[in-house]
This record gives sequence, C-alpha cells and structure tokens, in this order.
Amino acid sequence: MMAIDIFDNFYRDKKILVTGHTGFKGSWLSIWLHELGAEVIGVAKDPLTERDNYVLSSLKDKIIDLRGDIRDGKLMKAIFQKYQPEIVFHLAAQPLVRLSYEIPVETYETNVMGTINILEAIRATDSVKVGVMITTDKCYENKEQIWGYRENEPMGGYDPYSSSKGAAEIAISSWRNSFFNPKDYEKHGKSIASARAGNVIGGGDWAADRIIPDCIRALESSKAIEIRSSQAIRPWQHVLEPLSGYLLLAQKMWHNPIKYAEGWNFGPRSESIETVWNVATKVIANYGSGELQDLSDPDALHEANLLMLDISKAKFELGWEPRMDIEQCVGLTVDWYKRYKATDVYDLCVEQIEKYLSE
Repeated sequence: MMAIDIFDNFYRDKKILVTGHTGFKGSWLSIWLHELGAEVIGVAKDPLTERDNYVLSSLKDKIIDLRGDIRDGKLMKAIFQKYQPEIVFHLAAQPLVRLSYEIPVETYETNVMGTINILEAIRATDSVKVGVMITTDKCYENKEQIWGYRENEPMGGYDPYSSSKGAAEIAISSWRNSFFNPKDYEKHGKSIASARAGNVIGGGDWAADRIIPDCIRALESSKAIEIRSSQAIRPWQHVLEPLSGYLLLAQKMWHNPIKYAEGWNFGPRSESIETVWNVATKVIANYGSGELQDLSDPDALHEANLLMLDISKAKFELGWEPRMDIEQCVGLTVDWYKRYKATDVYDLCVEQIEKYLSE
C-alpha cells in the first residue's frame, strides 16, 4: 500500500470504474487507485503498443481488466450493472488532434457519444454516486489570448478533436441539468463533474505526434529529434498533477455532492508554460544526449499555438495546486524512460507517485 495517502484512506475498498485504463493517463490513475486500496474495474480497448505503461506495469493482473468500446452503450450499461461501481472516472477518448483530421467521425463517436453512453450507464446504475468526466483544456473556444480560460467561458474548438471535447462538455452539462440536477440530488443521488487538463507528459506514453514520445523514439534510435511546431506554447504538466486533482475532486464530491458538481480546470503554474523547443531541450539535458532539428511547416494542419487555463477555482475551492515546476516535471518523465527497460515498471510508477507526493 502507498506510503503516502493524501486522501486519508478514502479510496480503500471502494469500487472504482475507470474507462480508458489501458491508455496513458488511465493506466497511471489505475495504478494509483490500486495502491490506495481501491477495487479497480478498468474498461477500455486494447493498448496501442507493447511498451505502453499499462502493458509494462502488468496492470491486468492487479485489477478487473475488461475490454469494451465506449461507443457500445448496451455493453457499458451491462458492465456497470454487473460490477456496481461507486465512483466512475471517464478517461476513454480519441485523444489526438492530428489524428482527428484523419478520423473525424470516429473522433466524434468516441468523444461525444461515448461520453453520453457513460452518462447513461451512470444514470441506469444506482450504485454510482460520483462521476468525474475527463475532457481537455482544448474544449474552450480558443482565442489564443494570453490569460487563462475560466470554467464558465464558452466551449468551442477549431479541429475535430477540440470541438468534439467542447461538444462533450455541452452534453455533460445538459445531462447534469436534465438528469443529475444538484437541486434534485435527494431524488437521483448522483454528483457529476467534468475535469479539464492541459498537455500532460510522463512515463509510458508512446502516442504519435506527442513531443515526449517523439523525443524518446528519436533518442532511442540515435536520430535527431524533429520538432514540428517549435514555437507553439503549451502548459506542460506531469500526468500525476491532474490525476491528483481528479482524485481530490471525486473525494470532495462524495462528501459534498451538490457543491462540487461542475466543471474544473487542472493546469500547471504559469511558469510551466513553455515552447515545444524549450521542453525538447530540457528532455535532451535530462537524457544526457541528443540533438534537435526544427521542421516547422507554415502550411501544417492547424493546431492552437497558445492555450492556458486559469486554475484559481481548483486552488481556492478544492485546495488543489500543482506540486512541480517544469524542471521537476521533465526530470521525472525522462527518469521513467531511462529506467523502464531495466526496472519493474509497476514499482517504478509507484516510486514516482511517492516522489511526486513528497515534492
């Protein structure tokens, strides 16, 4: 069990369902929940690669490990009925901006209808008391402004991925108003929130078109790191930062279901907003080798250059704030990639969670 439990035993013996547990964020969340003593039920499609954190950590041996596509609403309801979860973390998604240009329909089916299917499964299952629906910072209508977006600003999105997440947020809000209205909590007994986080990095992510996996693939094959949008500015955070926020939010919702049933931003401090080029430079410094090549293309597919979140609400109302700066964030991430081949990956993840909690 975890040496440091910042949730005061709240998760011990609770039945927690995580959608997307084979994914990058989902695997880390499932490991953390398992270490907190929760009974974890994971529902997801197959992992993308044999090197994914989910595979290398042998997570399937530690939790109830189910395969299923969130686009199958009937299957989702059946799984919820069978396992009777008390808390749901919905992370399953098509999470890549550039891929959404290639598969826009599937992106919408997964991110919008998939989310609605999970909301409907929650609605049909009496045991569920708390649902934390994970979207993204890209759900906001991005005006590339220099100040952070607040939770009450308009949803939007230029590309199919971002707009699908904006649409998912509108659906979550509609279901909360229509079926899980905090005013009628005594009738339905459920608290639903959405959580929006930014560019997340950490060990075990091998997705295409993401800066850290791109860096590591190049470093492992002794090639130059090709940087596509060198001057794009992102709010970088280690995967454990937003996950700590989701876990804290669910705990608060459990104890005060009416107060916390709304949208929440979990982002880094403003000092962690850096260009892609600078982050790649820090990766090389931590890794101890490598070189960068700028391949910025003025005619590339549109991706937002600047996007920031205002995290004041989470800070003041949840008591959550980021623990790490950009140096610690990149350092912890690169440490995983330097050690995963020679270390028990599950133990490596637990060690990193404990290091994060002691920062």
